[in-house]
Amino acid sequence: MTSTGRETQLRIPEGVLLGHALAARLADGLGVRVFFIKGPASVMQGLRQAKISADVDVFVDPSKLNALLAGLHARGWRERPVDRDTRTFPKHSVTVHHPEWPCCIDVHFRFPGMEEPAGSCFEVLWAHTVHMELAGQELRVPSKALGTLFLALHALRSPELPSCRQELQYLAGLTRLESQAEEVLELATATGSLAAVRPLLEDLLPETIGPAWPQPSQEWHNRIAAREPGGARLIAIIQAPWRDRPKMLWRALFPTAEVFLSGNIYADMSFLGRLNQHHARWARFLRTVPSLVRDLRHLQSGGHGAAVNGSNG
Repeated sequence: MTSTGRETQLRIPEGVLLGHALAARLADGLGVRVFFIKGPASVMQGLRQAKISADVDVFVDPSKLNALLAGLHARGWRERPVDRDTRTFPKHSVTVHHPEWPCCIDVHFRFPGMEEPAGSCFEVLWAHTVHMELAGQELRVPSKALGTLFLALHALRSPELPSCRQELQYLAGLTRLESQAEEVLELATATGSLAAVRPLLEDLLPETIGPAWPQPSQEWHNRIAAREPGGARLIAIIQAPWRDRPKMLWRALFPTAEVFLSGNIYADMSFLGRLNQHHARWARFLRTVPSLVRDLRHLQSGGHGAAVNGSNG
């Protein structure tokens, strides 16, 4: 409490830093291996231009995911509602929130684009972490090469967005300046993310190094093809066996409450509130039909993402 009697609330930047410290302390007490990706650590490493992070991204040993979540639950953190359709939206993290904190914690147990099995992939990742002091705690974070790979994969999910293109071009320039392309290549190969990160690496590698670029997985291909709301769901319906399509179509037309709450945990779930949200959902869908058609054509054409080493034009 302040001297004026008003309740003191954490601001987002403060909450993010303290959230790192909380998750690190909790994991250490449970004997669970975790490291932190993206966020303020990547800015401190020079991998990102200065920006304010809105949440905490912690990567946990997949075999200890439930232990870490149980520890967070015991401290008042609760899982955000999620769409239960894992065919359309393969899960890679669990997001928890707390009513007294201004930020969420995203607990990652795998990362989109990394196709190696989660357990063996984590061991590769863990072997390439370093220590960093943040919020008064000594935390583990990715090495600069691994941090580059994480940020590149994150941006390559939406390379058409100006912010993602800018980040990819920044990473390309930094990787070239620090001669880290070969190290990133090794990590991409070990984690099964070579296909996904190809748009970043292809023009950065010396001519003497010509990896055999694998084809992107269906999951990754779907992710980068679905550039508009509803795109991922439409792609999943088209790719599903005929016997599964009616049920999936029904869920798309009449989503459960979790679908609305996944976007806004404070969404109005009254009859009128849900009616208004259905109306808004259909309005968004109709506005994006032309873009959805382009998404499907992109998927059928086998596009692998835009080049990132050219100009902003």
